[in-house]
Amino acid sequence: MSKKILITGASGLVGSHLTGMLLQQGYQVVHVGRTKRAGKIPSFVWDVHAGTIDAQALEGVDTIINLAGAGIADKRWSASRKREILESRTKSVALLNKVLSTTSHRVTTFVSASAIGYYGFGFGDEVFTEAAEPGSDFLANVTTQWEAAIDKIQALSIRVVKLRIGIVLSDKGGAVTEMAKPVRMLVGAPLGTGKQYLSWIHMDDLCALFLRAVEDKNLEGAYNAVCGNWVTNAELIRAIGKVLSKPIWLPPVPGFMLKLLLGEMANLVLLGSKVSAGKIKQTGFQFRYTKLEEALSSLKL
Repeated sequence: MSKKILITGASGLVGSHLTGMLLQQGYQVVHVGRTKRAGKIPSFVWDVHAGTIDAQALEGVDTIINLAGAGIADKRWSASRKREILESRTKSVALLNKVLSTTSHRVTTFVSASAIGYYGFGFGDEVFTEAAEPGSDFLANVTTQWEAAIDKIQALSIRVVKLRIGIVLSDKGGAVTEMAKPVRMLVGAPLGTGKQYLSWIHMDDLCALFLRAVEDKNLEGAYNAVCGNWVTNAELIRAIGKVLSKPIWLPPVPGFMLKLLLGEMANLVLLGSKVSAGKIKQTGFQFRYTKLEEALSSLKL
């Protein structure tokens, strides 16, 4: 009998790709989201704010993969949007905790997305390992509270793995897809100084990492989900240009212009950090993509 995995936030970029990979590996998959989705995957509904979830959602499930959370780059960060970014993460985990605490189930593994935003933004040559202290900016505070909610599930004798995800390279959406648009129209340019470091992972490697977290009982706690070969913003833009055979000839877009346009959210593209992949590599995990150009070439940008 193949394992049964429940995925929250499955309609997002990672969830769609991961569902396909798990089905290929012979797993049964069920989805939980705000609305019931038509299709072959059994779909259940939860209301995070009301604290309710379909009673049948956990039937036969032994692993939960938690990807729920409002997109950090989808809308400008107003006070209400910031609250939504935080609560969509903390309240969804709290609801799962409540259900796991109060109903009979067979869940033994809880794998959750987290983010390298935990560390805040790095400066100079600082390289963040999982042992580093959390940062103090908005996203670091969100991620710290998110992980604190996740950690409470350990008290239920459930194995908990947190994957701190970096910039995901995908051709179905996300940062690189957005960066490729102006490059294709010959108006691509580095952002801000262009020297900010970006720690990235290819979508295939990220999903393989989730699979490993599900299957390897020795994995527990936090792991950085990045390939370990960080690049600068300027290097990334140039590599996208090379893959698309488009010249990058414009000067960098000034940071103040991006701040006027995006407000505090501009930090997402103006700042960055070097994040280590050492801990996950020590477990024997091998990344398929560690060279940026090769990773970008594998995508249909």
